[in-house]
Amino acid sequence: MQSAELLAPDELDNLQGAQCQSYLRHMPSEELTAATDRALARFRFYEELNDFLPRERRKRDFDYRCARAATIKNAIEALGVPHTEVELILVDGESVDFSYLVRDGDRISVYPKFEALDIRELLRVRDEPMRVMRFVADAHLGGLARLLRMLGFDTLYSNEFTDGQIRVTSRIETRVVLTRDRELLKCRTITHGCFVHSLRPQDQLREVVDRLQLTASARPFTLCLHCNLPLIFIDKEAVADRLPLRVAAVYRRYSWCEGCDRIYWEGSHWRRMRQLLDRSLDLSPQ
Repeated sequence: MQSAELLAPDELDNLQGAQCQSYLRHMPSEELTAATDRALARFRFYEELNDFLPRERRKRDFDYRCARAATIKNAIEALGVPHTEVELILVDGESVDFSYLVRDGDRISVYPKFEALDIRELLRVRDEPMRVMRFVADAHLGGLARLLRMLGFDTLYSNEFTDGQIRVTSRIETRVVLTRDRELLKCRTITHGCFVHSLRPQDQLREVVDRLQLTASARPFTLCLHCNLPLIFIDKEAVADRLPLRVAAVYRRYSWCEGCDRIYWEGSHWRRMRQLLDRSLDLSPQ
């Protein structure tokens, strides 16, 4: 009997009814075992996780045949969603962690971070939440890094950072990775990350503040925008000889960065930045 031409996994998934049975009946036994060992599960992704999926899979249930012995992390990322974007995974209604092995017939629901509901009792995908939000931003997010520093969040950034340096820094210093590179977020050593969808720095800031619920922990104008070091309040007399005359005549409060020796005061630029931050934190007057 002539054996069947071996189909690619996605072609096998598209076979229907008698066509599929006929194909499997003519497959060599070792190839049949490999094909049928791949679990067929039903997936559903919720809210912003759909942005990572092709249009035909968004906001609906769909079947997906996983690689052999695939963990649920492998399956989710094979579908295009970085594991750092996932907060809760339910398999047939039960919460599981990323090491769960997908089984044939599983019904899998994948959720992003919940904004309003307390689901701590259900969480399995990470050992523990981060108690202090610190960040490392990739080379394309310099504007966002500067704005986060302006809000008082410790944010490392260099346009020379490699992906390897970001991975190591995130792990050793327990930092959230901020990036527009979804492949970077799929690295298993990165446990906390945030894919930034927006393109403009101001929009990126609002997105990150909203998603990570940063408003309550913001401490605006406490870090140096250039060095990321804490600013120190300093007497006017200590820096009077370095101030422009018009500045010294008007302003009384000054901060100083020990790292780069810059001096900050609450001038017109500070007021514009204050308005921008208030909009991002939703503190603008109604």
